Amino acid sequence: MKTEQPLALLGGLTPSQFMKRHWQKKPLLVRQAIPGFLPCVNRSDLIALAGQEGVESRLIIDSDKGWKMRQGPLAKRSFPPFSQKKWTFLVQGVDLHHDGVHALMQQFRFVPDARLDDVMISYATDGGGVGPHFDSYDVFLLQAHGQRRWRIGRQKELLLQPGVPLKILQNFEAEEDFLLNPGDLLYLPPKYAHEGAAVGECMTWSIGFRAPQEGELARELLLGLADESFDGVGDALYRDPQQLAVSSPAAIPLSLSGFARHVVDKALKNPQLLDSLLGEYLTEPKANVWFEGTQAEPDLSGGVQLDRRTKMMYDDKHLFINGESFKVGGRDAVGLRQLADDRAITEHTFKILSTDAKVALLEWAGAGWLKPL
Repeated sequence: MKTEQPLALLGGLTPSQFMKRHWQKKPLLVRQAIPGFLPCVNRSDLIALAGQEGVESRLIIDSDKGWKMRQGPLAKRSFPPFSQKKWTFLVQGVDLHHDGVHALMQQFRFVPDARLDDVMISYATDGGGVGPHFDSYDVFLLQAHGQRRWRIGRQKELLLQPGVPLKILQNFEAEEDFLLNPGDLLYLPPKYAHEGAAVGECMTWSIGFRAPQEGELARELLLGLADESFDGVGDALYRDPQQLAVSSPAAIPLSLSGFARHVVDKALKNPQLLDSLLGEYLTEPKANVWFEGTQAEPDLSGGVQLDRRTKMMYDDKHLFINGESFKVGGRDAVGLRQLADDRAITEHTFKILSTDAKVALLEWAGAGWLKPL
């Protein structure tokens, strides 16, 4: 992606300008970011998706008796009538299930794929929403159908209402108020409080970004370390020939604590190990994602393209695809990095790949990760 080219999507800002001025800093409202936008999915499509196993969905109703939430799958008969006000249903990860939604998400790849998460679509009746709240991640809110009023503010007090099934702020104070029409786009950085309410029936697309927590990332990397066989870390036993007799036998010896730290430090001496584990973690498909494999050997000589569900990234020495890592170099690195960046390579690029790389692509095609262009 050309990072110095002004984009209508960003109100005439270049991606570089947007990232410097707004990303994780302050909101941006863009009127007609996508002029004449017409959604490629309609209400019936979303209802059908919400009823499927393996698709994350929620039904939220704001009634006189308080907030109610129901997790999917949602049968069609479970929806209130659309003439009833103040309810909404949300479908997560629609980009995994629809090529058109996946294609739109590609417009936001001026942010690294390691941060780009998914597209959630909400459909609401008049007054419907999820209450004032904040997200722990960046989000672009694209109005797809109808109108939605957004009230936003820098919220210092983040206390939540007790006893409700949603994370709703107790004391929300709005600083700005916007009415969005189809094609309008609102960017909000993490923890920027907001409340959206439908004006008539409306559909909103939320392009969300992942932000791993320290604890989550540490847990995943350490689990990965536990599965590794480490070079230079062998079967040597702890020895303590200088251990003195003790009067407090339950106390852990300092020398044993030092031995444990030494073992971990030794395991981490491989400078590429954590990079490899990180790439595998970032490209691991979500639990509800599966691929349809094939026994037939496809003809990839005309080029290949990634399946919309495939995650593919790289670093200086590795290629990562759907939770697996491979060392690559030379022409293979150039061609496969192009596949990761462009999500497709042409016949010319395929031809220059080594036999080993072509065999790997055939294996990935058999697993359903990619297909002929």
